[in-house]
Amino acid sequence: MNKFFFIALLIFTIALASLLVFQSFHNKPEKVIIEKEVLPQMSVLPVHSVVIPEKLNFADESVPLEVFYVKESLDRELLVNTYWHSSSLMLFKRANRWFPVIEPILKKNGIPDDFKYLALIESGLQNVSSPAGAKGFWQFLKNTGREYGLEVNSGIDERLNVEKSTEAACQYLNNSYERYADWTLVASAFNAGNRRISQALEKQKVDSYYDLLLNDETSRYLFRILAIKTIFNDPETYGFQLTDQDLYPPIPTQTVTVKKTIKDLVGFAKDHNITYKTLKYFNPWILKDYLPNRSRRTYIIKIPEEGKLE
Repeated sequence: MNKFFFIALLIFTIALASLLVFQSFHNKPEKVIIEKEVLPQMSVLPVHSVVIPEKLNFADESVPLEVFYVKESLDRELLVNTYWHSSSLMLFKRANRWFPVIEPILKKNGIPDDFKYLALIESGLQNVSSPAGAKGFWQFLKNTGREYGLEVNSGIDERLNVEKSTEAACQYLNNSYERYADWTLVASAFNAGNRRISQALEKQKVDSYYDLLLNDETSRYLFRILAIKTIFNDPETYGFQLTDQDLYPPIPTQTVTVKKTIKDLVGFAKDHNITYKTLKYFNPWILKDYLPNRSRRTYIIKIPEEGKLE
């Protein structure tokens, strides 16, 4: 009897163990099974740090990269602009159209060519508006724009005129250079204002932008310019591979001189074989659907050359 008892107990034990193994396998979370199947097929793209140049200058003024916080500040902005692909790609595209407009104006006024990158980081070469009310490629406030000869009113805003606002920016920059004799400080003052930069230099007893403790925006400002300049000068090193076909081409324009009010800009555009939308693209400084001109000023309206919009 004992023999049969032990045989029965053994059979029961084996059956129970088999049942537990079966339930354990059957109740295993589906997630784990999927992970086992998917993981071997997954691949991860490598992410690298960026190349920091051994030497760098802004407007022929050397950047002290041997100072750790200078080097690390540049590293930060290089990383941001290298891996923020959509933003940096758009900068390349727009710069190809607008740098040829800006560069000769800077050169004519004795402003170093590097300041075109200041306009690039200020606005992305778009006629944007800031929360503080600054507008245009160079982000002039209303009163500053007027101070430097730009017409700003309800009907006309020449801060949105690329050529005129660049001329005004050149005046501002040259005035700052007369004060500082240092283009790096001039660039920082364009962001923070001459008064704030002068006060900071006096209070902190230094004479260099790189030695100033400033608010976060101004502290990053010049390094953003330097990062964009570095990437633009060597795009492939930072992973950008663009062809001429990828970039926005300059569009040749001709000018129409106007000395009176234009009551209907839609009709004016039609008379010149373009759409109202096209007219506004090339002349965003005209704020209305008409051009007010009670004082009989001379305005230059740009229209694209025939057949150049394709």
